[in-house]
Amino acid sequence: MAKSFEISKKFIWQAYLEVKSKKGAPGVDRESIEDFENNLKNNLYKLWNRLSSGSYFPPPVKAVSIPKKNGGTRILGIPTITDRIAQTVVKMVIEPILEPIFDKDSYGYRPCKSAHEAIAATRKRCWNYDWVVEFDIKGLFDNINHKLLMKALRYHCNCKWVLLYIERWLKAPLQENNGILTLRKKGTPQGGVVSPVLSNLFLHYTFDAWVRRSLPSIPFCRYADDGLLHCNNKQQAEFILKRITERFLECGLEINQQKSSIVYCKDRNRREEYCNIKFDFLGYTFRPRRCVDKQGNVHPNFLPAISQVSMKAINRRMRSWHIQLKNEKSLFDLSKIFNPILRGWYGYYGKFYPSMMERLWRNFNNYLIRWVRRKFKSFARHKIRASKYLRHIAKTNSMLFIHWKCGYSP
Repeated sequence: MAKSFEISKKFIWQAYLEVKSKKGAPGVDRESIEDFENNLKNNLYKLWNRLSSGSYFPPPVKAVSIPKKNGGTRILGIPTITDRIAQTVVKMVIEPILEPIFDKDSYGYRPCKSAHEAIAATRKRCWNYDWVVEFDIKGLFDNINHKLLMKALRYHCNCKWVLLYIERWLKAPLQENNGILTLRKKGTPQGGVVSPVLSNLFLHYTFDAWVRRSLPSIPFCRYADDGLLHCNNKQQAEFILKRITERFLECGLEINQQKSSIVYCKDRNRREEYCNIKFDFLGYTFRPRRCVDKQGNVHPNFLPAISQVSMKAINRRMRSWHIQLKNEKSLFDLSKIFNPILRGWYGYYGKFYPSMMERLWRNFNNYLIRWVRRKFKSFARHKIRASKYLRHIAKTNSMLFIHWKCGYSP
């Protein structure tokens, strides 16, 4: 029997492998990836059959509230395993179509683009431009206009089944823990596989392409719903902030006023007085920092380093581990458990101005010292001796923890 749409079974298999590699929580049907694999061949065939015949209708998306770093909560929409595979199939089709049109200064949710690239570009531009306009879009994923999004998508993609299923995903309701369904007339669930690509497409026309066309002399950097524009003077910055505020309103979006502002990139060559000389971007804080030039002169330079919000979040995570109570573990066990996480933090936040992370490494070493004092009775009342004991181990086994390798021993 002929199918309505030609969809390769190979796509279904590749999508399944990608979903499996990312693991993830179950959706509203409570089916885990392990449950799905119990009847893998049949489940994949049924999905292919429904997608190919046009009879696939996405189930509701599970609403999950997660805390933000700086307080408050964010609602994630968790699709089912089957729906995640279906969305991944569509993503595999539209991403190669849309990627070439996206702007070089759009960095979020894109292959071969990274947050570090965005931070490096921003650092360089802060040296070349005195002023920055920072903005944050309030509830981007909840407020994307379906009509405008589909108009942009149809312009670039004429694949009927892709357009059909994206329209269905946009309308799929959110389901709360109590079972109540919330219908959606706008937005795309944050947490959906295809949502990041769709949000980038929407913001490409709402912001990126508009800036290139309407404000061609203004460099910008955007990472998902966070963005920066660089200006030559305060008057220009005020004008730019007003223009982009109006532009987002035209497209059904709103700037978060509490997270949007004008910043003066103060350094040794910039003597103007202004109340705001720092901003946060991608977990880093840009502000004047101590710098030593090639001649050995100390001076302030406008540089990024790990933000206080990020440091507080990491310290909370460290406290939650209760390392000092893990008496049954060896130091090697602790290394296997925690070093991968420490390596990830160092890899991300240690890229720029890594010395700002010293306090975090000191805190972790202090937890290890507490662990030594609880594990070995001879050190119970001797903090200094326990510290020396751990320092000796760090010298002879510096590879145990990433910060020991980088010189931050107890």
